[in-house]
Amino acid sequence: MAQSDPTDHALAAIASILDQPESRREPEKTAAAEQRPVAPPPIPVAPAPIEAHGYARHGPGPMASIRFKWTVRLENGDYYVDETIGENSAPIVFGPMSREAAIQMVDDRESDARRRFDQLKSEMAGSGAAANLARQDSGEA
Repeated sequence: MAQSDPTDHALAAIASILDQPESRREPEKTAAAEQRPVAPPPIPVAPAPIEAHGYARHGPGPMASIRFKWTVRLENGDYYVDETIGENSAPIVFGPMSREAAIQMVDDRESDARRRFDQLKSEMAGSGAAANLARQDSGEA
């Protein structure tokens, strides 16, 4: 008796399943699927409002002594933004303003500082690459 290839048996089983008419096949249901109730979709939850007093952002940079920091503070019902450079500098105070305006100012200042920092970093990398190309062209190593 010749041994048959296991692949032939697998292909024959697949073919017999595919040859069955759709009307004879019923979807299989497990007992767990029949007993489990369908959960309703989650209700979207609005994010909690940002607590303005103490809201702070730091500017980018490698040295804490020259890094900007913007902090919102509440004083007598008005919001102020303190801008400092480094850890021990006297703050430049902006305000009074609304809660939303203070948060927006901090976010805008941080975003602008990050954009300028990335631009400067890119320019420095570009000029460094250009200097390296110039050295290579002149034969320096």
